[in-house]
Amino acid sequence: MKKTLEFRGGWQVAFIPVVVFLFFCVLYFIIYKAFEMYALAMGAFVGLMVGALFVKKGNYEQFWDCVYEGVKEAVPIAVLLYVIGMFGELIKSTNISSGFVWLADSLGVRGGLFTAVTFFAVCVISTATGSSIGTMFTCFPIFYPAGVLLGANPAVLAGALVCAAIFGDNLAPISDTTIISAGTQEYTKKQGVADIGGCVASRFKYSLVAGVISFFLYWMFGGGGSVGAGGTDILAQKMNPSALVMLVPVIIMLVIAVKTHNIYIAITAGIALGTITGLAFHLLTFGQIISVADGAPAGFLTGGIKNMMATVTLVLSVYGIMGVLNGALALEKITDAILASKLGQTVTGAEIAMMLGISIMTLLFGGVTSASMTTFGKVQNELGKRFGLHPYRRANLLDGFANAIVLVVPFLSVFVFIGGLLTQGYEDIAAPLSLAQISSGMFYCIALFFVLLFSVITGWGREYEGPDGKPLRKPIG
Repeated sequence: MKKTLEFRGGWQVAFIPVVVFLFFCVLYFIIYKAFEMYALAMGAFVGLMVGALFVKKGNYEQFWDCVYEGVKEAVPIAVLLYVIGMFGELIKSTNISSGFVWLADSLGVRGGLFTAVTFFAVCVISTATGSSIGTMFTCFPIFYPAGVLLGANPAVLAGALVCAAIFGDNLAPISDTTIISAGTQEYTKKQGVADIGGCVASRFKYSLVAGVISFFLYWMFGGGGSVGAGGTDILAQKMNPSALVMLVPVIIMLVIAVKTHNIYIAITAGIALGTITGLAFHLLTFGQIISVADGAPAGFLTGGIKNMMATVTLVLSVYGIMGVLNGALALEKITDAILASKLGQTVTGAEIAMMLGISIMTLLFGGVTSASMTTFGKVQNELGKRFGLHPYRRANLLDGFANAIVLVVPFLSVFVFIGGLLTQGYEDIAAPLSLAQISSGMFYCIALFFVLLFSVITGWGREYEGPDGKPLRKPIG
């Protein structure tokens, strides 16, 4: 049995790396408004170095051994993130959003209907790319100015764009949060963690219900703006109906992921078919696959790896912190405290504790959901296992509540900050929106919260782990 990692001042001191990391989250994402994952990874590593100074004599080597043990657990997630990064970059390179722009223009949608259609289109794009922040930076310049000129309510349209980007974070099998939420939830009846395909298949109902509710809310409240000259022209400059053909490899990738429960097979098929399709329809050139530009590697294959490096580094650093907390038995003590509370007496109470835990953690991390899920995921894993909850259920509640109402809080959500930033520069058609205005239009995040809360209270979708990890509607015994 391994010796417990001991700190001067008690096991609570093990959270010093977390506190230092939170400081850098607030500093970079909220004060400096610098949305770079590698800066947060730096904060985590600095936190580890500071935390190591507080261990008891003779524990220093063990501290870093615990860090290594934590990082080892993150290796499968890191490998998967690199692989899915290439597929996400492929879809972005083919500019699939231009196909949806053509579709919206062809249907002649205006006002509230344009806001609703934009929400749907960007949901598809974010699910295809698996990148919420990347989707926002890509889609805002296309849909936002055109929508304002076509009579959409600016605040509701901006909220729809932000929420649609978050939709993909919650549902996409190639999203970092989907991978992390599944990767933190272990089976008890067999080896391994929750498979991504099974998680996506089981959480689809929550996203679908919240998405449908949101679509109609955006249709009802997304209009009312004044129609101006130039909206159709903006759309015309960014249209390409051929780009919609890229939905085929996306759909096939999703189907394979759900059917086989093997994301590697799905991504391999998606990249192969997507590359062939892109070349056949002249959406890609060979230079966009792999090339060299100005002496530097270029193309979606190297671009996908490059764009994931910061996220992978962040995941490795946070898992290192988790290794320290595990070594000090801190996460076990938190789990025991929850189980000893009133919430820990029933499965519904335990799921409410999960909701509160991941929500508070996400608020503390400024909406950086990958970090908050990595941090609280271990607690959720142990808590859920005590009640026999299936890893799918645990992963879905972890990911769902992290991407729900907590991301609407104006001054504690990186998504609201980015949304506000992306409404700047269009002063000739609309004044930049405040953080409160962005939040007011984030219907999907609010709807997802209440859908999941309904699920917790009523038990809808709750599954338990049966023999060989099979999901069951009722617990054994």
